[in-house]
Amino acid sequence: MRMWMLICCLSVCLATELLAQGAPDAFVAKRKELAHRHRRIILNDDGNVVIYYPKDLPLTTENVLAQRTSPLVGSQVDTLFYCPISAGFSYFTYNTKVGTVLDPPIADKSGDFVPNARNVTRDLINQGTDALKMIVDFAKANKIEVFFSMRMNDTHDAAHSPDNPYPLFPPLKQQHPEWLIGTRENRSPFAPWSSVDYTRPEIRDLAFKFFQEVCQNYDVDGVELDFFRHMAYFKSVGYGGEASPAELDMMTDLVRRIRTMADEEGRKRSRPILIAIRVPDSVEYSKACGLDVERWLSEGLVDLLVGSGYFQLNPWETLVALGHKYNVPVYPSLDESRVRGDAKPYLRDAIESYRARAAQVWQSGADGVYLFNFFNPRAPMLREIGDPQTLSGKDKTYFVTVRNYSPNMYLKDGVRFRKMAMLSPDNPLTLTRGKPVTVPVTLGERPGDAQKAKITLCLMSPGPRAPQASLNGTDLGAGTGTGGWWNYAVPARLVKAGDNEVAVSLPPAATGPDQPWDVQWQGDKKPAAPWSTDGEREKATSEVKDGALLIADRGLANGDYLYYYYAWNAAPDRPAVAEVEAKVISGRNNIIISDGVSCDRVALFPDHLEVYSTHATYNMDTTDAFHTYRIELSGKDMKVFADGKLALDSTGKFAAPTPASRNAFQMGAATSNEVGEALWRSVRLRTGAMTLFDLVMKFDYP
Repeated sequence: MRMWMLICCLSVCLATELLAQGAPDAFVAKRKELAHRHRRIILNDDGNVVIYYPKDLPLTTENVLAQRTSPLVGSQVDTLFYCPISAGFSYFTYNTKVGTVLDPPIADKSGDFVPNARNVTRDLINQGTDALKMIVDFAKANKIEVFFSMRMNDTHDAAHSPDNPYPLFPPLKQQHPEWLIGTRENRSPFAPWSSVDYTRPEIRDLAFKFFQEVCQNYDVDGVELDFFRHMAYFKSVGYGGEASPAELDMMTDLVRRIRTMADEEGRKRSRPILIAIRVPDSVEYSKACGLDVERWLSEGLVDLLVGSGYFQLNPWETLVALGHKYNVPVYPSLDESRVRGDAKPYLRDAIESYRARAAQVWQSGADGVYLFNFFNPRAPMLREIGDPQTLSGKDKTYFVTVRNYSPNMYLKDGVRFRKMAMLSPDNPLTLTRGKPVTVPVTLGERPGDAQKAKITLCLMSPGPRAPQASLNGTDLGAGTGTGGWWNYAVPARLVKAGDNEVAVSLPPAATGPDQPWDVQWQGDKKPAAPWSTDGEREKATSEVKDGALLIADRGLANGDYLYYYYAWNAAPDRPAVAEVEAKVISGRNNIIISDGVSCDRVALFPDHLEVYSTHATYNMDTTDAFHTYRIELSGKDMKVFADGKLALDSTGKFAAPTPASRNAFQMGAATSNEVGEALWRSVRLRTGAMTLFDLVMKFDYP
């Protein structure tokens, strides 16, 4: 017996010494092993099914799972990250005792958040289950790894107001407004006002307890700290600063507490609980916001690294190198695109785009693909993008930019951390003579695949002549135009895996007295991409009527106005012309022109024209027929012609600063506190430049 006690004592001492020297015990080794299991696709489910459950569908576990989950069986989805809402911080659809169960929170008592849907959260609990337990049980039965995912500061509820309550605004925020970063009346410029402030120990304690409750009561394989949804944690950052060392320590301490707790609970059940984080793909940006990601990795607090969300700051290789430096697997996040102005046939949310994005992920050396806000469990791509082999030989479209929100959303001058090129209909580039634009395109085609494909470079640059284009230094010859796109055949020998360089420039100058228009639009159809527009409202609408576009603002509420925009890339150092045919019906209607430096508007009233900045007017009947209005810009000079006659001369007066460096032609109706209607029959624009709105590399396989 003494010998046995001595052996046990020596074993404990040896284990203690090994741990003191940094050697992992068997539990930690097992955690590392589980962290590096093969994951093809991690799918994040936002949990909304239970609050938007079809009203007429009988409530059964099978019916709930059939909406988004059970069809995943047999796909390449190896891991589910399930988020039981946590929108509004503290609201959940599992049977929480620490937070608040998301019962129907709105006054009509029906629980209906959207038409023909109902919130079944409490009904499931009354049946002896809940949203999280249901998913965990399903995952275990089908040998799918499952994580509880919590959005660390979801702020969808920033839409809340006392007179128009938001369904997901939780009691906690009503009871403790002092725990928030801002208020509706004093909104922080770099954080939604409803963000909880993590300098408050009450908030950090609650966040810890939410994870602890799940780890103690649900058989999850891991937990995800989703910091990207949304990236607002400290009042100091929200109001224009950067996180202090003390604030970085606060968040690190929270992550460390969750790590310690997860290991304690994992040891009790003899199976580790993994920790994943979802963060921006830039160490520097994250740290400025209050997330000391590299410190967390270096201290072994994190098992899986998921990167990116609303925007991507670096090539995926940067994120992969960071995670692998600390022996942590990396999963780039492929979120749905929110780029406005996508133009058929090339759409960023199409399967061909997702295939290309996944190919880029595999090209970077990442460990798998992470999907966020993807809701179709039957999509064929869930059986393709999780393996380079199954992606091989499938059609793909590569874009320069897929997610284009500004990093300034959550950090003052956050854009300084972006190392990625930006090109989309929201972020066009200007082509001027003698100044080629160079754009990188990252390709993920496997060696040999490109030789079998028909490869096309597609440039979205509406205009009378094709831009000149080259790939990796080789001219691609003449482009053929269709629907606002110019297409160039690409020899497979020019394409390489990884980074490729496309150079685009203006064609040689046209000769002759009649210079072609850069942009022409006729009113027999609504302006299409690359035009963009405000969202239509009940009293601010547009429709094609008798060969012209009727734009009407008939309301006085905040937001009642409607404009169509074209990024025409004017500049103070070259002339620009806008020529419009319009017939006024009533009220105020505006032509707004800006060149990135200056901005002004010409108002069309029933009985006169007026320049906004100078209040200069010209009397005429604008309602009796379609009239041609021509605006000429040249440096600080603006002249307005009506049917060929000089009507308003603003020579030297085109100087009002443009908001946010806007550079666009706009036409539309009124303002929030005014009304107006007009028919618009045509628009012709010339700026001496062309606009490159988009670029696609298209691979079509036989």
